[in-house]
Amino acid sequence: MSERIVGATGDLAALAAAVLQPGFVGTTPPSWVRRWLGEGLGSVVLFARNIVDHDQVAALTAALRAERPEVIVAIDEEAGDVTRIESARGSSRPGNFALGVVDDAGLTEEVARDLGAELSALGVTLDYAPDADVNSNPANPVIGVRSFGAEPALVARHTAAWVRGLQAGGVAACAKHFPGHGDTHVDSHHDLPRIDGDRARLDAVELAPFRAAVAAGVQAVMTGHLLVPALDPELPATLSPRVLGALLRDELGFQGVVVTDAVEMRAVADRYGFAGAAVRALAAGADAICVGGERAGEADAVELRDAIVAAVVAGELPEERLAEAAKRVGQLAAWTAAARAGRRASTLAGDGSPIGLAAARRALRVVTGRAALLPLAGPAHVVEFVPPRNIAIGAETPWGIAAPLAELAPGTTTVRYAEGDALADPAAAAAGRPLVLVVRDLHRHDWMRDAVDRALAARPDAVVVELGVPELVTGAVHVATHGATRAAGYAAAELLAGAR
Repeated sequence: MSERIVGATGDLAALAAAVLQPGFVGTTPPSWVRRWLGEGLGSVVLFARNIVDHDQVAALTAALRAERPEVIVAIDEEAGDVTRIESARGSSRPGNFALGVVDDAGLTEEVARDLGAELSALGVTLDYAPDADVNSNPANPVIGVRSFGAEPALVARHTAAWVRGLQAGGVAACAKHFPGHGDTHVDSHHDLPRIDGDRARLDAVELAPFRAAVAAGVQAVMTGHLLVPALDPELPATLSPRVLGALLRDELGFQGVVVTDAVEMRAVADRYGFAGAAVRALAAGADAICVGGERAGEADAVELRDAIVAAVVAGELPEERLAEAAKRVGQLAAWTAAARAGRRASTLAGDGSPIGLAAARRALRVVTGRAALLPLAGPAHVVEFVPPRNIAIGAETPWGIAAPLAELAPGTTTVRYAEGDALADPAAAAAGRPLVLVVRDLHRHDWMRDAVDRALAARPDAVVVELGVPELVTGAVHVATHGATRAAGYAAAELLAGAR
């Protein structure tokens, strides 16, 4: 249904376009996005595929605003392992888990303000951050170091600090993934996770950071595609009026924009259809539909827009609900325009965060180890174990300590192994040099743990560097960075090389 249908509140097609937040392919706005902006599209979202460098992003956002000055430009930039603005080289900031380990709310606020100023200078106005999930399940396949930690009170205070800092920097914050994705063992990109805690547990754990975010004035909340029987035994949170209305709006008092997690994710799309999930989310109380990580063409946007219009015509989606959602998106656009106007004097950061490396150094921990083994005696042989790709993090973002260690200790050599690769004898490959074993969430991968155990049996003096959650401590020296960002890798390399 592509014809224009006019109702009492105006053009339904324009209202439907106003609540979409589509992604697109390319480093300049495609013609369909430009056209849609003129026809009512309220937002777009940028991914790593849209980003080359600062100048290009600033030009891209300027081109978008030439078509619609008040357009919301969103990005999924957590300033940690999940980075889009620095996806080509890794984040120059330490990430949530590292900030939680330092546990200095002032530092967290400063890092977020620094990020906000950078994004604002680039023309980005909404950031899908912070991750407010309490990572209470160490085996969680998709949250991990994206969370500030496993303690609700810690996560709550750092969530609030991040919200304050980012929004002081000129960018709207978006706390996610409501009502909490931390205690899951399923990635919602692939299937529907289930949270089985009772309501008392949810209040004490999952909901605490979101209450703190609302109290801090967060402008947006992103839903999680999660089944939470204590709240709604039938519908995922994204599609549940009980979760989005009775809980988030009425009980928590949130009045900002509710954004869905990507509506093409299998947790909802496999069960309700791509367009069906979007319509149900709007009916449940969502205001903006995020789409385009995987479905990023005009045909995908048309399918959603036309399904929303058809649902209104059929009486499945009240027109008043759609109008309310579009109004909230417009109110957020006005907030972001005012915030951006207040930050016009900002300058681009150039080489990333000026405080990121200092923060990463503060998060570095030698969990266990013999002091005599650090710093390393000379150039090392580094074995980096590569876990399966996490779709939220992306395969394009580099990680590890090999590159900075080679810079600080010339002569360092490196090999990388993934599951199924034939692992050469690390002791033989090191040939008497220091051996460094770099892992990422060692506790979650049996193949990685077996390989590390074999290497440590041959070289008990090997140094283990954990770039994920340090749930499993092993080796004569175990160094934890609490994240795999560029800043974290460099901080670890400095320690090993004796450069600080």
